Amino acid sequence: MMKSVLIANRGEIACRVIRTARRMGIRTVAVYSDADADALHVRMADEAVHIGPAPTRESYLVGDKIIAAAKQTGAEAIHPGYGFLSENAQFAQAVMDAGLIWVGPLPKSITAMGLKDAAKKLMDDAGVPVTPGYMGGNQEPDHLKLEADKIGYPVLIKAVAGGGGKGMRLVEQADEFLDALASCKREAAASFGNDHVLIEKYILSPRHIEVQVFGDSHGNVVHLFERDCSLQRRHQKVVEEAPAPGMDEATRAELCAAAVRAAKAVDYQGAGTIEFIADGSEGLRADRIWFMEMNTRLQVEHPVTEEITGVDLVEWQLRVASGEPLPKRQEELSINGWAMEVRLYAEDPTKGFLPSIGRLDVFDYPDHLVRVDTGVEEGAEISPHYDPMIAKLIVHAATREEAIADLRYALDAGECGPLITNAGFLYRVLGDEQFAAGTVDTGLIGRKLEALTTRPEPSVEGLQLAAAELIGGGQGPWASTSGIRLNAPSKRQMRLADQFGRDFNVELGEPSDGPALRQIVLNEGGERLILKPWRAIGGADGGVSSGSILAPMPGRVIAVEVAAGDNVTKGQKLLTLEAMKMEHTLTAPFDGVVQELNCAAGDQVQVEALLVKIDAE
Repeated sequence: MMKSVLIANRGEIACRVIRTARRMGIRTVAVYSDADADALHVRMADEAVHIGPAPTRESYLVGDKIIAAAKQTGAEAIHPGYGFLSENAQFAQAVMDAGLIWVGPLPKSITAMGLKDAAKKLMDDAGVPVTPGYMGGNQEPDHLKLEADKIGYPVLIKAVAGGGGKGMRLVEQADEFLDALASCKREAAASFGNDHVLIEKYILSPRHIEVQVFGDSHGNVVHLFERDCSLQRRHQKVVEEAPAPGMDEATRAELCAAAVRAAKAVDYQGAGTIEFIADGSEGLRADRIWFMEMNTRLQVEHPVTEEITGVDLVEWQLRVASGEPLPKRQEELSINGWAMEVRLYAEDPTKGFLPSIGRLDVFDYPDHLVRVDTGVEEGAEISPHYDPMIAKLIVHAATREEAIADLRYALDAGECGPLITNAGFLYRVLGDEQFAAGTVDTGLIGRKLEALTTRPEPSVEGLQLAAAELIGGGQGPWASTSGIRLNAPSKRQMRLADQFGRDFNVELGEPSDGPALRQIVLNEGGERLILKPWRAIGGADGGVSSGSILAPMPGRVIAVEVAAGDNVTKGQKLLTLEAMKMEHTLTAPFDGVVQELNCAAGDQVQVEALLVKIDAE
């Protein structure tokens, strides 16, 4: 068994690997950028090495710096986590050439599965069913459109080197294809250094089902059953669960056997995931499930598999990398109960899921009920340089119904702020009737996006409790008396406002015994509202839309779609901002005329910079 390991990653996954390594008595080494000097993973590790400035291309993506840090600290092995260099075959080979242990699959396996077009042909040859599509080398836009026309719309354009939802576009009509292709290629080139794409038939009732596989250097390969990751937004997973709802034993056996064949076809070692797309229009059937791609690393959602099998997948990774055989045979693995995971992000669903950066002053979830995998703690800064995930919340229960109830309770009872998070959105998603019934597909969130992202008004009971605390002993200055009637008591009312510019009239009950407060936090349904007496803040803004389009975060303008003097309509695309490794489209809030345009393609802009000013018609 190795004695020391360097984790070539940051945040939640770095902390996750450190916890298991520490339990196994393995010394850990962290690496960090300027932005992560005070990060939790740095403080948790036995030793830490600075590797450069905040941008990933100057720190976490520089393989030479990471290998040098391993040699400097005497680390025997490098664990890549997920993302960054985890599926980079050249880096894996460089680690091995340096005489270090690579905690991952062989470079040849990464290469075989790294390009989606080549991987599909390999799987087809191995007898693993694949989806219809075009995987050829001709990348001319007109030729790709011709192939898409032949396949029939809707189609998916996918970067052959893509992953994590990046470099992927759904095209529903022929006249949308070329614009989507250009955007996809641009994002793929920026994210992966490779703009080649493939085209797939888009399944109309698609479910995303994946199988966890594990191989060792002794020729053994097992599966650890399936996960369902169908609930997605823009091809990024929102809820992950195991096992898959509606999966019968016969279909499971065929699916998992295909996954094992896929892993054996590339001499797979370590943790990997075979991803399938299923047509769920007639339930789950083996003849309607096709290979999509393989992730040659540990997945973000691996905890749900750990919870139903009782296996620590990171421990298995470290043991297999050290040359040990798999700790369990296939017949020793079984499914126990139901597990479910959501990803808590610092982002605002009501504003197109734009990241919310800043200090995390409060972070408290009921850890007796929910497993919290995180790379931050109270007082941490959510940086604009990296993915804004705060934590993964995972529950394990006897049944799916109990798992949903426990996870909703955790989102309701937990508190995270003052950053805006997606907790309320997750709470509403888990409460959706279709999701509760298990009749989900990858388009569910998209179809219900407006309802799921609309912030509900707080309950009457919640507002009354907040008002009672704000008044405090009936002596606060914010209560008013109105509605006087003969032979009846007067009504006492209070007007409250929240941080989003909404105001509420509340009929008062009994005040609290404590002192009057200037503000109070109400946590309800995953939403965190800061309530104040309306008079105390001079009234609310009424939520009137502003025609000032401000940069929601630091970033680079990559496309401008309008000019000064143009007439625009509500929802029309104004410009595209690249920030936090994603493209963000800014749109017109109402019909009007562009009075000011203060940016051009290629400009670097700071947060809250005025980009466009629109006057209403």
